Amino acid sequence: MRASFASDPAATRGRLMPEEESTFRSCFQRDRDRIIHASAFRRLKHKTQVFIEHEGDYYRTRLTHSIEVAQVARTISGALGLNAELTEAVALAHDLGHPPFGHTGEDALQVLMQPYGGFDHNAQAIRIVTHLERHYAEFDGLNLTWETLEGIAKHNGPVTGPLPWALEAYGRQHDLELETYASAEAQVAAIADDVAYNHHDLHDGLRAELFSTDELAKLPILERNFAEVDRLYPGLNYYRRRHEALRRFFGVLVEDVITVAKARLDEMQPQSATDIRMAGRTLIQFSDPVFQDLKVIRAFLFDRMYRAPSVVIMRKQVTEVVEDLFPHFCAHPEELPKQWRKDVEDAQDETALARIVSDYISGMTDRFAIQEHERLIKG
Repeated sequence: MRASFASDPAATRGRLMPEEESTFRSCFQRDRDRIIHASAFRRLKHKTQVFIEHEGDYYRTRLTHSIEVAQVARTISGALGLNAELTEAVALAHDLGHPPFGHTGEDALQVLMQPYGGFDHNAQAIRIVTHLERHYAEFDGLNLTWETLEGIAKHNGPVTGPLPWALEAYGRQHDLELETYASAEAQVAAIADDVAYNHHDLHDGLRAELFSTDELAKLPILERNFAEVDRLYPGLNYYRRRHEALRRFFGVLVEDVITVAKARLDEMQPQSATDIRMAGRTLIQFSDPVFQDLKVIRAFLFDRMYRAPSVVIMRKQVTEVVEDLFPHFCAHPEELPKQWRKDVEDAQDETALARIVSDYISGMTDRFAIQEHERLIKG
């Protein structure tokens, strides 16, 4: 049964450009479908999560991560009586703005773009779905509903302080009320992101042999998970053993979020989606004990995985790719693909040109950025 505080497609605030709605899909279903069919979504297949996309076929990419986030988000959303289609739309779109090479690429672009307003992957996702996707005859972007755009912009909480330029620019024509909290559906998408990466980064780190199963079995929560598997399945081979333990770890996180969310919602008794936005705090969170345990796990991953010597070496190499491509295209904008030429012609100043180059580079996949670097820089 749909909760009173769930987002109601019949009460949507609509789209910036009015459209005749579908006769067989809700507005949020239509948003989800447009995101899935977007070019930026397909490019996530070849964008880094932690390991560079070409380093192995079994590691998560931004695409597989986004699909896992959407799966977790739908599960939590259903348990809480929320709108699953809106939750899924936000979950699938939450990483659209990531450049190649994951957070390493973002860090490099942020430094390069500092004189021109900086770079923020969350704001870039808004720029993609409102401007850079150009497939429709009547508008730029995907013309998503206000609720989906709001969720993409502030699923991690209110956006305060100086706004990223892309968010500020869009806000001048469409107020997403960045100072308030997002809908419960968007908050679910945010926590599903945490659940997914805490689970799959451990899995990928094991596959990359950056740490051992025995080390994993000593971590909070996982210690109990491995003990349960050993009790139920003594003598299980190492591969199945660690998979079973990680599966239970995944379940612990999801159940914790649902339990805490139900308790907070019961306490607050919100009657509408607006009540959620005006609550003054995030309602969809981990319990304090689980949150503290996750901090220990994240510290372990930071030390053993994100700062592993092999990962650090690759980070340095791909940082140089971005650092070389950006000034090259700024100096030679005529080398941008022909569909970007009109934007270049319309650029009024150095900042406008830099933002076009940033848009182009941030849209690259890992492999394409490396190929372009080989072709244009190393020659």
